[in-house]
Amino acid sequence: MGGGLGDNRTESGPDGDWIVRSVPGSQTTKNYRCPGCDHEIRPGVPHVVAWPADELGSASDRRHWHSGCWGARSRRGPTRRWS
Repeated sequence: MGGGLGDNRTESGPDGDWIVRSVPGSQTTKNYRCPGCDHEIRPGVPHVVAWPADELGSASDRRHWHSGCWGARSRRGPTRRWS
């Protein structure tokens, strides 16, 4: 994957298999809303993008997560807005 973005990796969890990509803060230029905490991910903040492994990763399937929220999703899950 070019443009300074991290490589895609596959992660498995109780919620299924996911394709996950790390996004360095230097590559973020937009605000996103994390489904784990429902707070903004502001430009310049490193985070991860995840989508179901059985999808092609279209924009409607991808979710931007704070790295800590992604790591804790098995304990917390997405907020009501995203479930």
